[in-house]
Amino acid sequence: MQKVAKFHKVSLEQFIKDWEDTFGKGQFNKDIYDGVLLPKRATAGSAGYDFYTPVEIKLSAGETIKIPTGIRAEISEGWVLMCFPRSGLGFKYRMQLDNTVGIIDADYFGAENEGHIMIKITNDSNEDKNLVVEAGKGFAQGILVPFGITVDDESTEVRVGGFGSTN
Repeated sequence: MQKVAKFHKVSLEQFIKDWEDTFGKGQFNKDIYDGVLLPKRATAGSAGYDFYTPVEIKLSAGETIKIPTGIRAEISEGWVLMCFPRSGLGFKYRMQLDNTVGIIDADYFGAENEGHIMIKITNDSNEDKNLVVEAGKGFAQGILVPFGITVDDESTEVRVGGFGSTN
């Protein structure tokens, strides 16, 4: 196996900013940041690195939430981190990522927001099931995948912003 990435926590300042953007001013306490867990594989044979929610998440059918994970990924050139729902949550609750598949590019690590990975999920249950993910439990998974470019690629742009900042 090639080792092509390393997970880091974002700074406390960045986490507070993004947390309050999601949950509102005054909804942060340092225990949330201290409880951020770096993604890890559940078994030696797992492809996916589990992302954990720093607080309990409760979603009724049809509800959506953006989760600031507190994580950024330092990824080698030529690789991408692709984020998906945890299989069991997708199967049981139709939990979905709002952008279907999250794409974390290697240059996102250096973005103005420190490359803070946000994962927006929806409980798309058509059976009125309530989705509850306890604090510290996995809700999404990231898989590192190599990618190629075309022989006539001439891209020279440099990322500065976060989500949606590339054209």
